[in-house]
Amino acid sequence: MQLSNYSIGIGDRFGHQGVAQLAALQKAAARGVTITPVWNKSHREHQIIGSSPTQTRHSADAAVKMSGWRGDYFVDADHIGLQTVAGFVTACDYFTLDVADEIGRVVAEEQAEEFIRFCEHNLRPAHFAPDIAASDLIPGRIRKATRQYLGAVLKAAEIYHFVQNSRQEPFVLELSLDETHSPQQPCELLLVLAMVAWQKLPLDTLAPKFCGRFNKGVDYRGDIEQFAREFEQDIRVIRLAIREFGLKPNLKLSVHSGSDKFALYPVMRTVIQRHAVGLHLKTAGTTWLEELHGLAVAGGAGLRLCQMIYEQSYQRFGELTAPYAAVLDIDPDLLPRPEEVKRWNAGEFIAALHHDPAQPQFNPHLRQLLHVGYKVAAELGATFLDALKFYAEPIAERVSSNLFNHLEMLYL
Repeated sequence: MQLSNYSIGIGDRFGHQGVAQLAALQKAAARGVTITPVWNKSHREHQIIGSSPTQTRHSADAAVKMSGWRGDYFVDADHIGLQTVAGFVTACDYFTLDVADEIGRVVAEEQAEEFIRFCEHNLRPAHFAPDIAASDLIPGRIRKATRQYLGAVLKAAEIYHFVQNSRQEPFVLELSLDETHSPQQPCELLLVLAMVAWQKLPLDTLAPKFCGRFNKGVDYRGDIEQFAREFEQDIRVIRLAIREFGLKPNLKLSVHSGSDKFALYPVMRTVIQRHAVGLHLKTAGTTWLEELHGLAVAGGAGLRLCQMIYEQSYQRFGELTAPYAAVLDIDPDLLPRPEEVKRWNAGEFIAALHHDPAQPQFNPHLRQLLHVGYKVAAELGATFLDALKFYAEPIAERVSSNLFNHLEMLYL
């Protein structure tokens, strides 16, 4: 199974927006650019919402049939580990192996030595210049990278073989290293890919760590020029690894954006076009926020539902934000009080929520809190789901136009 050159993760936490999402992709296809949709949902999100991977598969299949989508599409077992993968095997055909917690894990000495011998036979420093300096591939640095990353790649191989042995159909494989403290250096990434080759992992996408902050629901915070350098270096390293280690020729970068990293799209677009390479972008929770936007646009009961969700999210701040603490920057003092939000009209609520930093009323703290407040909506059960159906038209318009904005800035 081969993932197309361009692909995008389109999280749909409540499973109602598949047709609207595909409408954006169909609009891109009409302009000559094919972008493969990948519905991604993690074990944690399934637990919070009370859904299952099978339900996500059924929602995706139904949306494809209803919309007349003719291209490939996938359902992603997002950020799974060995303890959680079993529940995804039947329903999913894209597996994001999250092994960040295994980085630095000590492995058996004989495994480390076997990989180092692989490096001695397959690493030819002269072939990597100027992207990788020969001094970066001296034995001491190889051993350091082995101690740091070999445990993670071995765990990825263990998960991969579990999936391979558990299903007959082919699948897409992604390795996620993004949820770590610091970006991988080019030589480290090269050695990780050497480990992937040594373990014969048929990798399709790789999600490394980048500099800066990728907070949920808001734009990138960091040095864009540094990001651009890292992004291009990673592409060069992947191309070197494909050539030197015989990895899959369609292997490409995956950027786990946390949604709405508009500041980075021009940079990424320029680089992928310069190198004529593909890219996978994982946007995830944007759709949920656009559902709130659509409800607020409708006014009346839709707006009141948004205000209630905000009030409960505000009251449960610690509970909701704790699991996402590493990817949130919320100042509680800059959150509006619920009694103030209750007095807002639809325009005021939308101005605070809609991701437009040029708008004085935009509140990134409110937006980030609501991004993780989907648990409140899930607990409302039929009250929220019925609202999604009743206000389907304004919600679909928001979901589709927002997703197309991402596609247009990055791929078109």
